[in-house]
Amino acid sequence: MAQTTGTSVFDLNMNDLIEESFERCGLELRTGYDFKTARRSLNLLTIEWANRGINLWTIEEGQIPMVSNQITYALPVDTIDILSMVTRTGSDSNQSDININRISTDTYSTIPNKNATGRPIQVWINRQSGQSNPTTVYLATSISATDTTITLSNVSSLASAGYIKIDSEIIYYPNVDNATNELLNCYRGQANTTAAAHIATGPSYNYVDVQNLPSINVWPSPNPPGSQYTFVYWRLRRIQDAGTGITVNDIPFRLLPPLVAGLAYYLSIKLAGVDPQRVAFLQSDYDKQWDLASQEDREKASIRFVPRNMSYTR
Repeated sequence: MAQTTGTSVFDLNMNDLIEESFERCGLELRTGYDFKTARRSLNLLTIEWANRGINLWTIEEGQIPMVSNQITYALPVDTIDILSMVTRTGSDSNQSDININRISTDTYSTIPNKNATGRPIQVWINRQSGQSNPTTVYLATSISATDTTITLSNVSSLASAGYIKIDSEIIYYPNVDNATNELLNCYRGQANTTAAAHIATGPSYNYVDVQNLPSINVWPSPNPPGSQYTFVYWRLRRIQDAGTGITVNDIPFRLLPPLVAGLAYYLSIKLAGVDPQRVAFLQSDYDKQWDLASQEDREKASIRFVPRNMSYTR
């Protein structure tokens, strides 16, 4: 009687994946540039997948301990969006998760008093790029690891609130004093960095980089003691970049068919010598493979809608 292999570890490394895609175009992978252009297309393809919707294997849980009176909290830099979130109080057998509602930019902007304190019940998600912008602004006065007022050479080019990076520390500043070039009421050691002392040595050192971090703004801000609240969330992160040829992609095996089909189509529309009819076929095959995979890669639990009870008086 024939025996099965007893294994289920098949995967495609970068070389095999690109070779398969070239063969579907009716071409051969021959040069280093062929490999380079395929890697570039593969990275663009995975970004397209993020735009198509939820990729279940990229959902991760995270927790942010809230601090008394702090409104804004940084998210991991590779965050695309947050899918679900709660405010947690207590721990172990005393743990309690309470719903926190997501609101739009317009709704958050119209909240009259954003500094009101209490249990956070609303959150605005600020989906920034995660990129860093260098500046010519530098640290004007040395600071300790606990200072909350930071004096810079100039603050005119900075936003009224945001994140900056000095050395390896990320700092959130909610207030700017343009008259004194000071950042006020700063929160130190943000985004999993460590608060540290920084020495001011003039414009040749300690330049400030602006950090466009994805973040959340909660309302109301946590009332003292803020440590009783934890923001617990499930986020959609970016698919990891294509490797250099040795590693495999950040893709589960069930999505290998649309990955190969998509890369073949991407290559066919930019490589010379591919028949237009083959290009049309590869596009159709990619759409078909994506539809099959996306129908499988979805939540399979039923959805229950619970209306919120509200009352009003006339």
